[in-house]
Amino acid sequence: MRLALPQWAGTLAVKAAAFITVMCCALAALLGILVHVSVTNQTVGQARDLALSRLDDATRAFEAGDPMGPGVGIDPPELPERLHELAVAGERGTMVADHSGRPTMWAAGPADGERALAVEVDYSQQARTIDGLDRAIVWSSALAIGVTVLVGAFAVTRVTRRLHATARVARRISGGDLDARVDDPRTQEHSTRPQDEVAVVAAALDSMAASLQGKLLAEQRFTADVAHELRTPLTGLHAAAELLPPGRPTELVRDRVAALRTLTEDLLEISRLDSGRERSEPDSEPLGALAERVVRASGTATEVVVLRDVVIETDRRRLERVLGNLVANAHKHGRGPVSLTVDGPEVTVRDHGDGYPRYLVAHGPQRFRTEGGSRGHGLGLTIALGQAEVLGARLAFSNAVDGGAVAKLTLR
Repeated sequence: MRLALPQWAGTLAVKAAAFITVMCCALAALLGILVHVSVTNQTVGQARDLALSRLDDATRAFEAGDPMGPGVGIDPPELPERLHELAVAGERGTMVADHSGRPTMWAAGPADGERALAVEVDYSQQARTIDGLDRAIVWSSALAIGVTVLVGAFAVTRVTRRLHATARVARRISGGDLDARVDDPRTQEHSTRPQDEVAVVAAALDSMAASLQGKLLAEQRFTADVAHELRTPLTGLHAAAELLPPGRPTELVRDRVAALRTLTEDLLEISRLDSGRERSEPDSEPLGALAERVVRASGTATEVVVLRDVVIETDRRRLERVLGNLVANAHKHGRGPVSLTVDGPEVTVRDHGDGYPRYLVAHGPQRFRTEGGSRGHGLGLTIALGQAEVLGARLAFSNAVDGGAVAKLTLR
């Protein structure tokens, strides 16, 4: 079972928390070892000095034949073997060892011949002091690590939250919401907060979005203005073409004028879709009958297959426009046979040509785009995609495994 982390706990937060924890543990261990060694050396040194001082007193008493007092003996059985060997060899030394269940500081030196004079000093109090110090170091280190990790995690979380907010705005912009902005308080002109790296990224993203929005709006206005300005001369040109005498040249002129008029109307339709003011006017409509009506109006040899018919609430005119453009594109840029299949709320238009270009499958239709010198897909698919969005439907483009382009419209 995978542990579910909160939304703010991304890789950066986890790595920062792990780094802070490791560094705190290392620092606490280093300081704890230094304090432990220092205090232990001081405590053991004091006990050693006391034991050696008592050994000096015992040696003088032994040499004078006086009583040596409690805790002093010749070759006591509890004396550690290593310390006994050192004393017999004529050297003096000290060692801490357990005696009668308690820690004891032993001091031993040569007596006479093969014997050792030994002094024992109770080391229990010093041992308890060191143990207490070690416990205090462990608990204080754990507390310090916990507090530091919490403070560090809080600081990192604030940064990661701002980064996630910036990422969400970037995704909204890539999804078409050009009004989205981060609006980080640190990027404001009169902000008293210092501008950090996250604020710089947020300001750059807002600037990019504003620039992109301005360019797209200028493009949309240009498209709409061009289409409107072309309408008047095209109307006059169409009227003039109708006055020409019959013949092949006249047919060519009228055909080109008709193509220009269609292009102008498409541009106007795209400008309306780009404005975002188009609204759907839904009505009940049997999907199978609508599909057959679209194919009849197209005048093409398109097979209509109704696997499962449904009555849908949709804008009939816009849906006919979408399906009509898909069928026309299949015949114009693909090869037959072309089929239109209705399966519940899904409508699929397929041809058996070379399929859609890779850029179109990956990024959707783009106006007048061509690839590799081939003919582009014009404005038909762009209009179909825009009208589908107005309907609240999903239009996806793909290529069949055995060849051919597949456009699938999913109605809601």
